[in-house]
Amino acid sequence: MNIKKFKVAVIGCGRIAGHHARSIEQNEYLELAAVCDLAIDRAEAYGTEFKIPYFVDYREMFKAITDLDIVVIATPSGMHFEHAMEVMEEYSKHVVIEKPTFMRPEQLMHAKTIALKKGLQIFPVFQNRYNSAVERVRKALQNDELGDIRIMNVRLRWCRPQRYYDLSPWRGTYSHDGGAITNQGIHHIDLLRYLGGEVDRVSATMRTLGANIEVEDSVVATFAYANGAIGSLEVTTAARPDDFEASLSIVGSKGLAQLGGIAVNKLEIFTPQPADCITFSDDFSDLPDRGRVYGRGHGRMYEDIAAFFIKNKNYPVSLDDCANTINLLHAFYSSDEKGGWININDHVKSERLGRTNDSISDLYRTK
Repeated sequence: MNIKKFKVAVIGCGRIAGHHARSIEQNEYLELAAVCDLAIDRAEAYGTEFKIPYFVDYREMFKAITDLDIVVIATPSGMHFEHAMEVMEEYSKHVVIEKPTFMRPEQLMHAKTIALKKGLQIFPVFQNRYNSAVERVRKALQNDELGDIRIMNVRLRWCRPQRYYDLSPWRGTYSHDGGAITNQGIHHIDLLRYLGGEVDRVSATMRTLGANIEVEDSVVATFAYANGAIGSLEVTTAARPDDFEASLSIVGSKGLAQLGGIAVNKLEIFTPQPADCITFSDDFSDLPDRGRVYGRGHGRMYEDIAAFFIKNKNYPVSLDDCANTINLLHAFYSSDEKGGWININDHVKSERLGRTNDSISDLYRTK
């Protein structure tokens, strides 16, 4: 029996691209058809590894391979919108977009309008939602095993020294990267909503303490949910000399749950059923490249993407869902900018995050 395979290309051959490529290759309904990067050595490395055509110009890629179905956008964060819009508007391809999807809420809304007009799908990437530990805690909340949420807490203490930011011109910029909560903390920001529901208001203080960059590398914030639950967030990349912690904890009226590990992959405390800490903790140490950070969620994500096309199943992250995470992200920045509490429903946008910088964008545009 011949299985219809959907052809996928990856634009942007950084470290995360390998994780996408391997996940695509392992899916029986998907075929990795091409890779593209402005740096010929990067494109060639993935092309050689996966025995597929490689390109330095994605426009040439579309000319050469006319039957592509899906394109993965894994370019610098500040280029996601520009690249995704061209892929949809000019080439009518579905897009998978790495975190943080887009830098600004209005970009997502515009992309949604174009996708609906052209009958295309945008697949945001939030792979940590698929972690066994996260799924177990979400189920516990839905089943009232933890009771009502009283306190949520995020604590991410990672190390990103100056040499990390010096790797590429886009790193450490408001226009193309964002700071500790946009790049490293975005999955925890998303989980505040995914597990706790919609946040009502936030108050944040940001500082740059460990590197010579324009964006924040340290954030301390408090937030509140409409139902009265409260929470705190501490995210830093200024820890030295290594990564130490990436945890999310929930104090409920009936119990406590704490997620930890390198990528919220460990269920460290779970008072309703302590034995579940072993059963629902994932070990990512066997994964290649930086797989221990990215986890196994991309594989599950591509199963859902295939199911969208093969079985007509809704992709679990809607664009409205994604928009709420981006709005929450902007609320943290806006709070720091304005020096006070920000109500999420006011949809206040950051003055800094995702601002235009053509001098950097030109470095990542096909000439």
